[in-house]
Amino acid sequence: MTALLIGLALMNPTDDPRPSPAPAVELIAHRGESFDAPENTLAAFNLAWERGVPAVELDVHLTADGRLVCIHDATTRRTTGADLVVADSNLDQLRSLDAGSWKSDAFAGESIPTLEEALDTLPDGSRCFIEVKVGPEAVPALVRAVEASGKSPDQLPVISFNADTLAEAKRALPEHPMYFLSGFRRDEKTGEWNTTIEALIEQARALGADGLDLNYRGPFDADLLGKVRDANMGLYVWTVDDPSVARELAALGVDGVTTNRAGWMRAQLASPAP
Repeated sequence: MTALLIGLALMNPTDDPRPSPAPAVELIAHRGESFDAPENTLAAFNLAWERGVPAVELDVHLTADGRLVCIHDATTRRTTGADLVVADSNLDQLRSLDAGSWKSDAFAGESIPTLEEALDTLPDGSRCFIEVKVGPEAVPALVRAVEASGKSPDQLPVISFNADTLAEAKRALPEHPMYFLSGFRRDEKTGEWNTTIEALIEQARALGADGLDLNYRGPFDADLLGKVRDANMGLYVWTVDDPSVARELAALGVDGVTTNRAGWMRAQLASPAP
């Protein structure tokens, strides 16, 4: 017994052969818990909160009457069956549509929510990444919704592929974190990536952004992360549904991972790797 205790006392923690849980990383529910509930609906957002997910991501488009509504596409066809252009429709028209039945009869009658309604669901300490899908004309409505929410700036990061939109949002909401959405593409013939992390960092810096939110398919390694950190920027990745990939990114040290199965992924990362 004495020898066993001495051996345990001398053993370095790194010598433990058992696999460890993944390092802590912010998991972000892509369009809410969209694997199990209709994307960009209150049902999807509330399901994320019920499952203990720390953050959600949602998409917003601007209506004809100047309101931001939660929907990914420029039209309502895919998620409601009715073919309306969001920018040409008013809020009442859009709210009358059924945005849940396409996913399951259990969600029949789920409506397209406004950004204000979505932000009202946030529990204390949780975050909502707001992806603005349109141009800078949406920023005044974004400011109104964010200010009316009563949430702290850190709770409401803004993300966008649209450089002009992100730059204008940062000017209007300077205390809110802003992340430039982008990614790498690989040439099938040469294997070369279409851009570099240095170029993406410079682009984000020119917009006044606080970091990058990149597609997970890219040359991610310690050198890349180091360059992002040297630029004093954050790094988020999307959209990851494979736990092994999420583990690798978490181990690398990215700030957050966006996933369609955030509750499930949270459980996977909390358990030792197989």
